[in-house]
Amino acid sequence: MDSGCDIARGLRKKLAAGIAALVCGALIAPVARAQDGSDAPSGVWIGIEAGPVWFSRNDVRIPGDTGTEFDMLDLTGSGPDAFLRLNAGWDINDRHGLRLVLAPLEVSGTGRLSRDTDFAGTTFPAGPTEGTYEFSTYKLTYRYTFVDRDAWRWRVGFTGLVRDASVELQQGDLRARDDDFGFVPLLHLYGEYAFADRWNLIFDFDGLAGGPGRAFDIALQLTYDLNRRWRVGGGYRTIEGGVDTGSVYNFAWLHYAGITLDYRL
Repeated sequence: MDSGCDIARGLRKKLAAGIAALVCGALIAPVARAQDGSDAPSGVWIGIEAGPVWFSRNDVRIPGDTGTEFDMLDLTGSGPDAFLRLNAGWDINDRHGLRLVLAPLEVSGTGRLSRDTDFAGTTFPAGPTEGTYEFSTYKLTYRYTFVDRDAWRWRVGFTGLVRDASVELQQGDLRARDDDFGFVPLLHLYGEYAFADRWNLIFDFDGLAGGPGRAFDIALQLTYDLNRRWRVGGGYRTIEGGVDTGSVYNFAWLHYAGITLDYRL
């Protein structure tokens, strides 16, 4: 399990990468504005969200119909671990917009399997075991603004989520890994309330349930507009979901405490 120093180092690295991306955008933007002779913010923005993440559930059984169920948190711990999400958006006009989210996540640690465990075609005896869990997601959202008046803005749309996930167990030379790469369609809802000068309360939802699984990504954030281009904030995000099929059973619940920094080009 990660020590506090490891978490701090991981968070610093992720923040440095995210801030570097923001700085690049901030440096490029004046050049683009100089070409069109305008200093007004465009409809394009970039941002980062970073902080600690905890797990309250991570149950695994692979294959889903014949494997042995175990708690991945017994190996990786519940956290906290560092996370980073990169965001970019384009408000095409007053009604239509696109958003891209890149959210890599991987945690690892060493713990104990409480019993012999059949995992991905390999039997691991009870005892000390290294575990690695990856759940990286990449999302593209189309959203339509159906309310934009007074202090309120509401958007609705749909999100295409690409899931790049894997679970790996290792005991010395004994090792097995299962990869899960797929596409998940989600519904999208976004609300923003400007309750005071420069202050905004944001609700952000992607989710859908049905068939063999479900996925929910819900955030509540408080933001402050530093000026026309820069916005800072923070809040809570939770991701919950999983799948139950013959090949994979995995349900996880994650909790994020994130700070945000956005820049409008």
